[in-house]
Amino acid sequence: MSVVTPVCAPLPVLGRDVTVPLASGGETTYAALDYAASAPALQRVWDDVAAYVPYYGSVHRGAGYLSRLSTDLFEKARATVAAFLDCRADDQVVFTRSTTDSLNLLAAALPADCRVFVFETEHHAALLPWNSARVTVLDAPRGPGEAVATLERALADRDDPHGPALVCVTGASNVTGELWPVTELAAAAHAHGARIVLDAAQLAPHHPVSVRDLDVDWVAFSGHKLYAPFGSGVLAGRADWLREAEPYLAGGGASRGVVRRADGGVEVRWQEGAARHEAGSPNVIGAYAIASACTALTEAGFEALVARERYLIEKVRAGLGDLPEVRFLSLFGDDAPRVGVLSLVVDGWPSADLATALSAEYGIGVRAGLFCAHPLVRTLLDGADATCESAEGPSALRVSFGAGTPDEHVDRFVAAVRQLVSRATSPGR
Repeated sequence: MSVVTPVCAPLPVLGRDVTVPLASGGETTYAALDYAASAPALQRVWDDVAAYVPYYGSVHRGAGYLSRLSTDLFEKARATVAAFLDCRADDQVVFTRSTTDSLNLLAAALPADCRVFVFETEHHAALLPWNSARVTVLDAPRGPGEAVATLERALADRDDPHGPALVCVTGASNVTGELWPVTELAAAAHAHGARIVLDAAQLAPHHPVSVRDLDVDWVAFSGHKLYAPFGSGVLAGRADWLREAEPYLAGGGASRGVVRRADGGVEVRWQEGAARHEAGSPNVIGAYAIASACTALTEAGFEALVARERYLIEKVRAGLGDLPEVRFLSLFGDDAPRVGVLSLVVDGWPSADLATALSAEYGIGVRAGLFCAHPLVRTLLDGADATCESAEGPSALRVSFGAGTPDEHVDRFVAAVRQLVSRATSPGR
């Protein structure tokens, strides 16, 4: 396979010069290849946050200059995120702690008797929050068309076709990196009177996300995967279910007015906008960091970033593709479009041991396990060589990268896996 080098250079990120010790002695520059878990902070984000911190004040809480400055920064961050997601004019942007928090917030706002449809392939953040609703878990599809057909059948067969329904789906798998047919799934949902929420935790850092073009009702993502690891997330989309729900957290900021009743209790009038679900002192630094990352990625240009990421994906696949011991995991096939997330198993190497060897001997950080997507990984590992299993059972190795990954990190990973495979299959092992 020929690999064509793109023009785009890696974006500057923190940690690019960090050195780590090796088991053999000495040190090497750390190769961060675990972006799917948490991406390093963009240098631009760090610089913006550092410039603001001396002016930090309590948001929506005071008439002082720093408080007013912070409030203005916080609300402008909301507008920046809305523009980044190409939100509709009447959509709300609610700042949360993470994708997990965002989807739990939406779960708490579901109308009574809402039915939720979710594929077993989802990350636990999207699979687990709906237990208070009537949940239908759909089997893993083996292609985009099958995903749409499976959802259409499930929606058509539900026993309450006119009742409220919600579909939750990922934009890009955190296990295989494969892109899901979000536009088609949204059309299927709406055709059957359902709404749809997009888990964009793995999609937003790698591809443009347009709420308007995808025609999704909500989108959720996390700052720590978007090069802004300061403890914030986003739920953006339609306001009505959120406006009609009880506040996600009860407290200051979510309330418009509180008075004591004669019976000794309190009567509360709640906010109606995003503030209804943002009780407490908001994480203004986290929100500002997300907005900074949105601006940086937009200015860098997703077309160039996507081209570079495809180049890195091809480097991994070309570098390991001739090894019969290596099997890449995929639902939709090896040629399916994907972001920079690849999971694999290597015959003769339990994934946890392989990840440990890559760290100790080569200074490479990857992830081994089931990646908080246990049903999906177990489905993909069905029939895997037993020598790949650890004492805890079957698992996989995940390598992931993004806008800040230099060629050398990927080249080192490929060379290291080849050396370890050779060692595993050499006489005497």
